Amino acid sequence: MAPSTFSWSPKVALVMIVCNVLAIAVGKATIKHPNVGAELPNPAFFGGMSHAALLGTTSLGHLLGIGAIQGMAARGML
Repeated sequence: MAPSTFSWSPKVALVMIVCNVLAIAVGKATIKHPNVGAELPNPAFFGGMSHAALLGTTSLGHLLGIGAIQGMAARGML
């Protein structure tokens, strides 16, 4: 048995974007020192977060996103 697959669509992209924005918001609120380390080219655009904090939060966002996409696809929502 092969697992069911789904193709990319704008709905999939929207779910991933929402999950990343949510993870950045959670990271900004919970990381003790979010601005320690190498700065981004425009840190004000990302709320003053450092490069490492942004990479950490977007990594979490991608993990949340793939889980949400897989779950929504299994239920037929995507």
